[in-house]
Amino acid sequence: MMAGAGSTTVSGAGTPVAGPAGRDIFAEGLLEFLRPAVQQLDSHVHAVRESQVELREQIDNLATELCRINEDQKVALDLDPYVKKLLNARRRVVLVNNILQNAQERLRRLNHSVAKETARRRAMLDSGVYPPGSPSK
Repeated sequence: MMAGAGSTTVSGAGTPVAGPAGRDIFAEGLLEFLRPAVQQLDSHVHAVRESQVELREQIDNLATELCRINEDQKVALDLDPYVKKLLNARRRVVLVNNILQNAQERLRRLNHSVAKETARRRAMLDSGVYPPGSPSK
């Protein structure tokens, strides 16, 4: 928890930790707190993308089968509107899949950046050396 104008951080034990080290500890704790949620979200997005691919394949198979049935029918049934609806549904599935893929890629890059920043801050804390102009100085 931060108190005042951000100059003091309270540790998990309730002990105040002052200055940049306190902010780094808080930031690292927050990142560690959020990491499982980000990883869970990533795995759910991956599962949805897989099911979207499966659904797209099933729609393609159904559209192909409807076209074949339509050609084989002796009685003229107009299945074209249904095929068009299926193809429209397939297009929407592909669109959603692309959106999910982009979101997953952004999530992956964010996760990578967080891990990189956490490692950098941990190394700075361990070495006690802060680069000039660093907010941790």
